[in-house]
Amino acid sequence: MISVHLHGQRFQVRAAAVILHAGHALLHRAPGDDYWALPGGRVEVGEEASATIVREMREELGEEVECGRLLHVAENFFDLAGRRNHEIGFYFLVSLPEDSPHLDKARSYRGIESHLELEFRWFPIAQLAAVNLRPTFLPASLAADPLVFSHAVQREYP
Repeated sequence: MISVHLHGQRFQVRAAAVILHAGHALLHRAPGDDYWALPGGRVEVGEEASATIVREMREELGEEVECGRLLHVAENFFDLAGRRNHEIGFYFLVSLPEDSPHLDKARSYRGIESHLELEFRWFPIAQLAAVNLRPTFLPASLAADPLVFSHAVQREYP
């Protein structure tokens, strides 16, 4: 995966799935996290970012998804577990199959990321501003109507 440590920081390339359905967005978090994120993962060397989405959703949820258009490119600078991170993120519009068992908004779902059990949950788009969603540009961009392409620079440190 594209993740290297340089000058005391971790640099990575990540692809994320923007999964919207019936006015809701599907988010996930790892155990112990106090924030939510869009599902996805780090891009492998030689792998297209859109292929990363398909692979990650198959690994984490057991779903075959359709990866659509690129919605956002984000340069994200953040601290995590006491380490500075510089992440380039590609955010794609993604569709679950119409018969997916993960479309029920009333329940949470479990997924797997390596050895971690992830929690997936649907949130109403209109209420995302009240959710601790990272990066923080996402609540406003996901509520836009229509969804438009953007380039975001998100800095949590100077």
